[in-house]
Amino acid sequence: MDADACPVKQEVYRVARRYDLGVTLVVGSWMSTPNVPNVSVEVVGQGFDAADDWIVAHAVRNDIVITGDIPLAARGLAKGVYALGPAGRPFTESNIGDALATRNMLSEMRGAGQVVGGPPPFDPRDRSRFLQALDRAIHGLRKTPARPDEPDRPRDA
Repeated sequence: MDADACPVKQEVYRVARRYDLGVTLVVGSWMSTPNVPNVSVEVVGQGFDAADDWIVAHAVRNDIVITGDIPLAARGLAKGVYALGPAGRPFTESNIGDALATRNMLSEMRGAGQVVGGPPPFDPRDRSRFLQALDRAIHGLRKTPARPDEPDRPRDA
């Protein structure tokens, strides 16, 4: 999980406990976590994209990467991970191009001094959508057969 600004950490802990999954929080500085099994914290420092680089380097096919960072989601998809936004939007091969293009266009508009607003406030419906999407992802990935050329390891959330 790209955890520094992730608003759904508590939901991930609950789901991971229910399915007995491991969770790795990747952060720029130390973060306290609940005393629950299978939750670890990886502090990577404050460097530009340090957390993203760590996640991409350590993620394997069928891991679930939770992030609102569209470029990180794209990098993860290239490795075969399941990328899920905190509002419950899965990033897929079919929608990542549009998401990147929109992100880049808005960034250029902000750079040109145009006011484009920000994302809508995170609300309880977003949490509900996230929980439903995470549950679907876990069930779907558990049905996906492992490839023989990949290490057999528990799938993490």
